[in-house]
Amino acid sequence: DEMTNLSIKNRSALKENYQIGLENPVNEQTSADGTKKYLFPAGENKFIETAFIPEEKRNTICISTQAGCKYGCVFCMTGKQGFQGNLTSGQIINQIKSLPERDLISNIVLMGMGEPLDNLQEVMKALDLLTSDWGFAMSPRRITLSTVGILPALKEFLDKSECHLALSLHTPFEKERQKLMSVENKYPFKKVLDQIKKNDWSGQRRFSIEYIVFKGLNNSPRHAKELSRLLNDIKCRVNLIRFHSIPGSELKEETPEKMEEFQNELKSQRIFTTIRKSRGQDIAAACG
Repeated sequence: DEMTNLSIKNRSALKENYQIGLENPVNEQTSADGTKKYLFPAGENKFIETAFIPEEKRNTICISTQAGCKYGCVFCMTGKQGFQGNLTSGQIINQIKSLPERDLISNIVLMGMGEPLDNLQEVMKALDLLTSDWGFAMSPRRITLSTVGILPALKEFLDKSECHLALSLHTPFEKERQKLMSVENKYPFKKVLDQIKKNDWSGQRRFSIEYIVFKGLNNSPRHAKELSRLLNDIKCRVNLIRFHSIPGSELKEETPEKMEEFQNELKSQRIFTTIRKSRGQDIAAACG
C-alpha cells in the first residue's frame, strides 16, 4: 500500500499474488529427545511439516517440497493425504530461514512431505540458492535429496546438482515393491538404478538406499543376497529405518534384534549398512 508509485490495480495484484518477508510457523512441538516439529501454512487450508533434529556433532533440518504427495506409498502418512500442491522455491527456503534454530543448521535433507523430483524446477531453484556463492553458499555435500525414483527428473538432478542422493527402495523385488509403492509400475527401480549407476560416486558425493524394515516382509537372507547383487557395482550405503505404525496399515514394526540381524546379514554380503536412529517419534516427526 505504501508503494504509491504503482497504480492501485498493480498494488492489489502484488498483494494478492506475492508475499514479502518470512512466513512463521503456526505450531511447534518438541520431542523428549530434543527434535522439534514445525507446522507451516502452505496456502488455503494447506500445511506442511518441517523437523529440526539436533545431534552431538550436527544439526539437521528435514524439509518438505510438496503439500501432500500423489504417489501414495502404503507405509507413508503423507501419501494418505493425497496431493495438495507443489511448494514454491520461496516456501522451501522459508522452512529454513524462519526457524529459530536457522543459524545452528549444518545439514539439510529433503525428506519431508512430498516427492522432491515431482517438483523439480522449484526444488532446483531452492538448491541453487542454497549452494551458490551469491546465495547461502552452503556445501552441496551437506544436502541430501530423497526420491522414490522419478526417471526424467532424476537425470536432471544428477547432472545439475552436486547434492547427495537417497533412493527410497524398501525391497529388491519388483512385485513386493509394487505392493508397497505404486511408483514401481511407472518407474521400475531397476531402470532407476541403471540411471544412478551412470553417475560417478567415487568421490565425496554420496548415494544411499533407504530401507524401512517391515516385520517378516523384507528382511530375509534372500533379500540381503538380492540387494548385494543389485548394488555390487556401485558405491553406496544402505540405511535401515524403523517402521512407525500408521492407522489402517497391516505393516508391522520389526524388533531391534531382527533389524540388527538383517544389518549383519547385509554386512556379510559386503554392503555398508547402518540403522538410522529414530528421532521425534513422540511428536510424529520420525522417519518411516
